[in-house]
Amino acid sequence: MLSSDVKKVFNDKFGYDSSRVFFSPGRINLIGEYTDFNGGHVFPCAISMGIYGAYGARKDNKVRVFSANVADQGIIEFSLDDLAYSKADGWASYPKGMIAQIIDHGHKLDHGFDLAVNGNLPDAAGLSSSACIELLTAEIVNDVYEFNIDEVELVKYGQLVENSYLGLQTGIMDQFAIGMGKTNQAILLDTNTLDYEYVPVEMGDRVVVIMNTKKHRELQDSKYNERRAQCEEALKRLQTKLPIKTLGDLSESEFDENSYLINDDILIRRARHAVFENQRTLKAKDALVNNNLEEFGKLINASHISLHYDFEVTGKELDTLAETAWKQPGVVGARMTGAGFGGCAIAIVDRDKVDAFKENVGKVYEQEIGHPAEFYIAEISDGPKEIK
Repeated sequence: MLSSDVKKVFNDKFGYDSSRVFFSPGRINLIGEYTDFNGGHVFPCAISMGIYGAYGARKDNKVRVFSANVADQGIIEFSLDDLAYSKADGWASYPKGMIAQIIDHGHKLDHGFDLAVNGNLPDAAGLSSSACIELLTAEIVNDVYEFNIDEVELVKYGQLVENSYLGLQTGIMDQFAIGMGKTNQAILLDTNTLDYEYVPVEMGDRVVVIMNTKKHRELQDSKYNERRAQCEEALKRLQTKLPIKTLGDLSESEFDENSYLINDDILIRRARHAVFENQRTLKAKDALVNNNLEEFGKLINASHISLHYDFEVTGKELDTLAETAWKQPGVVGARMTGAGFGGCAIAIVDRDKVDAFKENVGKVYEQEIGHPAEFYIAEISDGPKEIK
């Protein structure tokens, strides 16, 4: 059990017993990909896989952190008096950046601490381990130091860690999905306004299967920034005639009627994905509310096709998983999730067909790609919390 494992890791590394253990989940996005920076909706949920953290108080101003998942980096140490970004900190930039944000927003930590973490989120799989660590740190600091910071504020701090501290131009979905997660509920989030609503995910005798390509997403950052710039340019061209603030403001028909303003094939396809994916996400919410899983599955499939043809962020590995999944008995729908270019896909599968699904999809994937995929059952879980 990982909660007891992390206590042992803490004792081994720091030489005394931790006083408290916390957990922060990873996340998947059911639908609504690359809509977050286009003023659209996303539909994520927290999952039962995540990262455990064992905490122990110190009497000085030092913070020492150790991750069993990157044990070769050893114990990383910094002071509460100097929280400036340093590339040498590696993974510790996430807890360090979160502490810096909490202090920058007017809260004072009167002592340091030791923290050991251990998780079961696969490395670089697109299940958002960085936001998971950010919100784990936020939960620990908020609870231990009794700051009573609102959870949505902590979510915003997490995005600031990425944008301001680390210089990554990411949206707020990952932190929101993790920080605000609820068991068996997805979150329909308007990324423009941060208005959100919880939607029960009632799958009946079906489960969400995560399919990991085992491919690191080394192209992600450059392609992410390129796609973002393309969407911004398409929006700028539409704004020469239309009073819109984001691509998410447009309906499908409004986009079709005005796409001539963009006048560039690649930019039209990029913008079309953003507009149509936003509408698919709204329809997906309605399908779940109406308990229409078949319609939900069709929308998931259409999302993957759009991400393949219009946005071009899937790649052979993700396409092989999704397209093979579509052919299996008991599958409602399948799509890539996350930024693409590797990472993970999801499929909604009849519970009694899961073993055959894993075997069949895994066999095709290994034949086509040359290495095995990994499969996990995703339970939809609560956000960060202390493990009593």
